[in-house]
Amino acid sequence: MVSLWDTVELPEGFTYPPQFLRVVELGLIDLEPWWIFGGEQLRGRMDGLRERYPKRKLVPFARREDNDDVACWDLEHGDVVIIHDFASAGWEQSRRFAHFNDWLRRAVEDLIEFGDMEERVQ
Repeated sequence: MVSLWDTVELPEGFTYPPQFLRVVELGLIDLEPWWIFGGEQLRGRMDGLRERYPKRKLVPFARREDNDDVACWDLEHGDVVIIHDFASAGWEQSRRFAHFNDWLRRAVEDLIEFGDMEERVQ
């Protein structure tokens, strides 16, 4: 089971959506190419995002293995954004989803497409 933040560590006013907690509870954390963060990876990425994008209020929860994309809750807008981490401030956001489940659907599509690509390479 992936190690998530407890209530004390979460930003004030934020709680994990029940849909996200259910995905983690089911062990669906390796949706290649997406991986749900946990433990020190989660803390390290949160610190890095705060440093690189100090004007944003982001809570990361997943990363994409084949590029620098990070899925985050955007606390200012109440939705999910894809941040192309390490991009220049102002150019970092590449996509927005209204809800976690919208991101999850896209992550499953990415899983299917990623698997198809790997089969073509072999």
